[in-house]
Amino acid sequence: MEIAPAPTLSPQKVSLEARSPFEMRVHLGDDIPDMDVKAALKSGDLGFLHSFTTGSAVDGPGLRLVAWTTSCMFRCQYCHNPDTWTLKNGIPVPLSRAIEEVQKYAGGLRAMNGGFTLSGGEPLMQDRFAARLFAAVKRMGVHTAIETNGYYGEKLSDEEIANIDLIILDMKAFSPTQHELVTGLFNDDVLAFCRRVAALKRPMWFRYVLVPGLTDIPEEMRGVADFAASLGVVERAEILPFHQLGKYKWERLGLNYTLAETGPPDGETIAKAIAIFAEAGLNAA
Repeated sequence: MEIAPAPTLSPQKVSLEARSPFEMRVHLGDDIPDMDVKAALKSGDLGFLHSFTTGSAVDGPGLRLVAWTTSCMFRCQYCHNPDTWTLKNGIPVPLSRAIEEVQKYAGGLRAMNGGFTLSGGEPLMQDRFAARLFAAVKRMGVHTAIETNGYYGEKLSDEEIANIDLIILDMKAFSPTQHELVTGLFNDDVLAFCRRVAALKRPMWFRYVLVPGLTDIPEEMRGVADFAASLGVVERAEILPFHQLGKYKWERLGLNYTLAETGPPDGETIAKAIAIFAEAGLNAA
């Protein structure tokens, strides 16, 4: 299903809350000097966020409040939010303001067995902001989750990882060549992070985007599934069917979108992918 392009928002009119992460948001942090950006990234006093969205049932257990960060090192061919690749496309949000936003919903999140998820973009591009925000949310007694590609996992200490109740790993591919094809970078650091999380016995979910002609490769999926099963901490494997909800963003940003004519996978393809992960002994859906 195609959605109508949303108007580009200006810093004067933007709201921290969005109806969905598919809203187009650009240039909202352009007024922040580069020196201040570097200081903010080092301290975590300031973060750059696309938005907060409420009521998500797909970004961790229960109903979730989700904060979407900007900046990402990957250039995934199937990315549905390429506006989040650039740090300054996000809203500059003081850490204290982000904590206040979560606090507004904390009671309800606890009551509904939900929680807070930090997604992106790639949250660990802003690792100090992420670590400090998770520590504050844990003090509220709220379940925490991060959705990450794992590439910068070494930026978190073991103690900081302990503040994250669930790590949702967006696994792009297993073999280095396929990972580079999909994202532009190799995956040695991703695999190392997964092994480290397993050694710390922290719960994980794996996510795998199923794209016809790009990621629907049985050998690749078996590699991802077997690796996930070997970790011993992966509680769930989710197969995410490719969609075109972010196509308009590629077009409006003037990016070369190689998947413009690619349709979603059919039911049989999805079922076969789920079966591969289930055969590895994973709880797959």
